[in-house]
Amino acid sequence: MGARFNHGSAKLTAKYTPGTATPAGTIVVQGGLVGVADHDIAANETDSIVVSGAVYVFDKAAGGSTAIAAGAPVYVDESAQLGTGDDDSGSNKQAGIAESAAGDSDTTVRVILGQK
Repeated sequence: MGARFNHGSAKLTAKYTPGTATPAGTIVVQGGLVGVADHDIAANETDSIVVSGAVYVFDKAAGGSTAIAAGAPVYVDESAQLGTGDDDSGSNKQAGIAESAAGDSDTTVRVILGQK
């Protein structure tokens, strides 16, 4: 699973129609818009994803040079379903900012969605 809800009560959503079933916790990228499916979404059914107003815990790779500072941009490696501090020359889209620091050895990062 790529993301888990942490807290927030003013979730803002965007319409989303997946081509295949999308499980809860999936990080979704639509052009430059990044959101999280906070519930299962059936294939070819229009529903919504959370794009702002909440903090989610994203999975993150651990290892050298993977730390993300508090307040720094958090990007999404969509295929790996991971949060990262690397925009990969624009291939990874920004999901928000880190609510707190995540060190090289951490395997998660707390992301304030929609903040840039």
